[in-house]
Amino acid sequence: MPTAILTGPPAAGSPSPLADDLRALGFQVTEAADAAAAAARLAEAPAGERVALVDPRFVGHRHALRLALTDPRFDAAAVPGAVSVKPAARPALARVLAAAAAPGGPDATGAAAAPTLGARGSGTVLATPDTASGTGGAAGVRPDVLPDLAAAALDTDGTAPHRPELGVLVATVPADADARAAALTAVGAVDEEAVRLRSAVKSRDGFFTTHFISPYSRYVARWCARRGLTPNQVTTASLLVALIAAGCAATGTRPGFVAAGVLLIASFVLDCTDGQLARYSLQYSTLGAWLDATFDRAKEYAYYAGLALGAARGGDDVWALALGAMVLQTCRHVVDFAFTEANHDATANTSPTAALSDRLDSVGWTVWVRRMIVLPIGERWAMIAVLTAVTTPRITLIVLLVGCALAACYTTAGRVLRSLTRKAHRTDRAAQALYDLADSGPLAEGVARLTRPLAARLPAFAPPLVALAGGGLLAATAALAPAGSWWVVAAAAVYVVTSGLAVARPLKGALDWLVPAFFRAAEYGTLLALAAVSHVNEALPAAFGLVAAVAYHHYDTVYRIRGGTGAPPRALVRAAGGHEGRALLVAVLAAALAHHTGLTVALTVLAVALALLVLTESIRFWVSAHLGGAPAVHDESGEPA
Repeated sequence: MPTAILTGPPAAGSPSPLADDLRALGFQVTEAADAAAAAARLAEAPAGERVALVDPRFVGHRHALRLALTDPRFDAAAVPGAVSVKPAARPALARVLAAAAAPGGPDATGAAAAPTLGARGSGTVLATPDTASGTGGAAGVRPDVLPDLAAAALDTDGTAPHRPELGVLVATVPADADARAAALTAVGAVDEEAVRLRSAVKSRDGFFTTHFISPYSRYVARWCARRGLTPNQVTTASLLVALIAAGCAATGTRPGFVAAGVLLIASFVLDCTDGQLARYSLQYSTLGAWLDATFDRAKEYAYYAGLALGAARGGDDVWALALGAMVLQTCRHVVDFAFTEANHDATANTSPTAALSDRLDSVGWTVWVRRMIVLPIGERWAMIAVLTAVTTPRITLIVLLVGCALAACYTTAGRVLRSLTRKAHRTDRAAQALYDLADSGPLAEGVARLTRPLAARLPAFAPPLVALAGGGLLAATAALAPAGSWWVVAAAAVYVVTSGLAVARPLKGALDWLVPAFFRAAEYGTLLALAAVSHVNEALPAAFGLVAAVAYHHYDTVYRIRGGTGAPPRALVRAAGGHEGRALLVAVLAAALAHHTGLTVALTVLAVALALLVLTESIRFWVSAHLGGAPAVHDESGEPA
C-alpha cells in the first residue's frame, strides 16, 4: 500500500478531512514532525510502493490530490502542498529530504532558509524564496511548506515532477486563517465531480464522438469505476461486443445486419468508455494502451470479414472489397504514424501550411468540418453501422472505400504540402523510427549495404520515389498479369532491389515518411491482386487472413515505438521475412500454384505461421513490460484513429 507522510505544522481550526481523503485514495497515512522524521518514514515505507509528502494544512479538492498522488504515468508529480514519487524517484526524494534535514536546511516550521535553488556538487540544495506560488513551481516556494520545497528541489535533482493542470480545482496551503477560510469557500464553490467527469473526456476528438457518444459514455465510465471495473475489462467487453456484431453480420439476414449495426455502435460506446474510465480513475497502464489500440483494429477488421461472410451467404462475393477496405485503412494509419514520428522532434518545425491550419482552428465550425472530413473512427463506425442496417454489405464496403480514399487524399495532400514548405531538420531518432516502420527484411538489408554509395549520391527526394516506383511496378504487374505469370516474380525481384535502395541512407528527407506507407501499399496490394486474379476458391479469404497477420505486426511496431519501448527485435523482423521477402514469396507461390487450391492452402499456412510468430512475441513482450513495471502510457493526443 502506498504511504502518505503528513509533514509540517498542523492545520488550525476545525478538523481537516485531509487524512480521510488520502485514505480514500488508497494511502496509509503517517506523520512526521520535520524533514528528518519524513526521511525516516520514507525509508520505512515498502520499497516497491509510492510515497507522498503532504502538508497537513493542505486545502483543496480530493481530485487535485488524486492527480498529483496517484497518476501512474509519472515518476514524480506535485501540486501546491503535496508531492508524490514512484519507487524509481524515491532515491531522489531521499536526497532532497536529507538536504532539508541538514544544518542550514529548513525545519518543519521553516525557521531557517537554505541557499538558492540549485545543485552543489553531487548534493541537492533546497531553495526557500519568501513569496507564495500558486503553481507549485520552483519560484516563490514558501519556506514552511516542505512538500513544495521538495518538489522544487526534485527539479534540480533531475527528477522534475509533473504538475497537472488543475483548472478550477483548488490545491493550496493557506498562510493564515483568512486565507484558509477563502480557500475552503473556493473548494465549496466548485462541483468537483462535474470537473472530474469533464476531464474524463478527450479535449480533442471527432464530431460524432464528442456530440453523440461522450455526453453519456462518461457516466458509463463513472458507473464502471464505482463498481471496481478496470479499463482493460471494458476494452475486452468492447471487443466481445464487436465480435458478436461481426457474427450477426455474417448471418446474411436483414435482422442480423440490423443487430450488427446496433452492436457495432454499442462496441464503440464501450471503446470510448475504457479511455474515459482510465482518465476518470487514473488507471493508466502500458498493457491497457496496447490492448485498446490493438483491439480497435481487430474489431474493425473482424467486422469487415463478417460483412464478407454475410454477403457470401446471399450469393455475393465481396471479399475483395473487404480486403481492400482493410488495406486502405491500414495504409492510412501508417501514413499517420510515419508523419507523426518523422516530425516528433524535428527542429525549426514550421510551415505556411501549418500556420494556415492554426488560423483555421480559431474558426469553430471549420475545426469540426476538418475533423469529419478525415473520417475518424467515430464517423467511420457510425457510417458502417447505419449502412449495414439499411443496405447491403457491398454498398457498405463501397461507400467505406470511397470515403476512406477521399479522406486519405485530403490528409496526405495536406501533409505533403506541410513537409515541402516547412524548414525542418529531422533527428536520428526520427530516421530510426521510419526505418523500423519500413519493416525491411534480410533481402532489403543486403541490398541496402551494397547500394549505400549509390544512395548517398541520389537527390533528397529519391527514397520515396524509388519506393513508389518499385511498389507500383509490383502491384500493377500482379493486378494486370494473367494468373500464374512469372512476370510477377520478376517484378518482386525488382521490388527487393528498390526496397533496399530506398532505405540505404537515413530517412531524413522531407517526404521520406511516405516510404513505409508505399511499402505497406505494395505488399498488401500485391496480395490482394494476386488472390483476386487467381480465381482460386477461397484465395481471397486466405489473403485477408494473411494481410491481417502482417498488419498486426506493423501495428505492433507502431505501438512499441509510440510507447517509447523501441521496435520489435530485428530477429523477429528477419524471421518474418520483411515486407520485400514476403512479397517475393507470395509472388512465387502465386506463380507456382496458379489455378490450384494449393494457393489457398499455402496462403492459409503462411498466415497462421506468421500470426503465431508475431503474436507470441508480441504478447510476451507486452505482458512482460506490464509486469516489469514499464512506464504507464495513455494516448492523450486526441487524434481520432
